Amino acid sequence: MARWVIFTILYVALSFYVLQALKTVTKQPWWSYLYIAISLVVMANFIYQFTVGEETGRVLSISKSYAFGLLLTVLTFNIITILFLFSEDLFRISTGIYQRFFGAGKEFGLPARRRFLSLLALGVASIPFGALLYGMYKGKYNFKVLRYTLEFDDLPESFDGYQITQISDIHSGSFDNRKMIEYGVDLINKQKSDVLLFTGDMVNNMTSEMLPWADLFGTLKAKDGKFSVLGNHDYGDYIPWETEELKSKNLEDLKELQRNMGFDLLLNEHRYLQKGEDKIALIGVENWGKGGFKKAGDLKKASAAIDKDDFKILMSHDPSHWEMEVINDPYHYHLTLSGHTHGMQFGIEIPGWVKWSPVKWRYPYWAGIYKELGQFINVNRGFGFLGYPGRVGIWPEITVITLRKKALT
Repeated sequence: MARWVIFTILYVALSFYVLQALKTVTKQPWWSYLYIAISLVVMANFIYQFTVGEETGRVLSISKSYAFGLLLTVLTFNIITILFLFSEDLFRISTGIYQRFFGAGKEFGLPARRRFLSLLALGVASIPFGALLYGMYKGKYNFKVLRYTLEFDDLPESFDGYQITQISDIHSGSFDNRKMIEYGVDLINKQKSDVLLFTGDMVNNMTSEMLPWADLFGTLKAKDGKFSVLGNHDYGDYIPWETEELKSKNLEDLKELQRNMGFDLLLNEHRYLQKGEDKIALIGVENWGKGGFKKAGDLKKASAAIDKDDFKILMSHDPSHWEMEVINDPYHYHLTLSGHTHGMQFGIEIPGWVKWSPVKWRYPYWAGIYKELGQFINVNRGFGFLGYPGRVGIWPEITVITLRKKALT
């Protein structure tokens, strides 16, 4: 209870501060009334959703996600505005103190707020405010097909031109628009790739989240099959369970559901993709992540029955696994496919110019193709979303990778 009181006091204080900018910019009181009304409704809805309205058994229901998203939007607007106002207030206070001790009047007084600066503050703050709203309304289903061609000296001849579609981080428990998910699934199938690889996090927490969507994702197809691995959210570790048996059953149900949908789920295992006499080793590990994430992945076990000289594609949900274990493994893993980061669902990307997201401070390999020690990784930005129910600048991704045999020079 105390935390909600503290939260309310801080939120109201921030909102009151921002209100000063509105009063400086316009004499029309209805702007202030509108801002007060929006701020109070957003705050009340957030408190309600996370207390009285909390849905049992889920970390973030759809309604809770939107409550969080709207709160984040308003807080971002407030904080940016306050950064401008606070800098001006430091100047106003300094000026007042100077006038008190060195001025002619010897009286302390604060200069009036400058309308231009308040207008600038509100204008700048409105940019992320609008972007976050757009991210919830449109951005989260703004599916992008990203294409890469990767060359290898030792790619088997028969696999020259072989096409892989990778998807990751479906997070079906967050979906709220079947028409747009149908569009995304159709876009995956339109790539007509040789193989489809899903790199984990099918659900947020519970297998039941995928049941309304299983028939749709079951229509995904590829000539050489579709394969999957587990992500950290698939284990159900982030919600309380009445018994360990129920938690274990949830995981087993998810494994079975994936198989029923046509996925070959690799649990620290491998398969061979075969073309005539040529083959590629496809290795799939369970989740392995740094910083407290589950470390169920066993690379040695998954690769125990393959040859060191095989051409290898590794599916591992968390890119920190590649960074900390895979790169320096005695086996050479030609291509690793990961997800997990979502690109934080927020950032700025202008191909060839800018690629930035705050998540880079946590994951050095956070989106797209990287190469180290002659080995590639692709970190997929994710098909779905989690937490904030939207995406800004980092759009949902369908990756298409074409393997090429490097020409002799």
